[in-house]
Amino acid sequence: MHTGRAPGPRDVLGKLKWHPELDISQARVTIAHRGAPGDARVIRGDEIKELGRAFMRVKSGEGEVEIPYHRILRIEVGKKLLWRRREV
Repeated sequence: MHTGRAPGPRDVLGKLKWHPELDISQARVTIAHRGAPGDARVIRGDEIKELGRAFMRVKSGEGEVEIPYHRILRIEVGKKLLWRRREV
């Protein structure tokens, strides 16, 4: 059943994780991160440990952190842009 809504970042990451021909470890996920250069930070796909309902759990220097999907700005694999937050 198609809901008519565009895929969100969770949908894209889920497809990368579960599709047999894709590899989430190759992804680069740019998130809004205040205080970082340009207020953005890139997370490598191999740092993503879990895709929850409202957040992704990511390995970091402090252990593991939960990052809400609404902070994701774009998702890329190689030179291909898979998802980008719409400008408001």
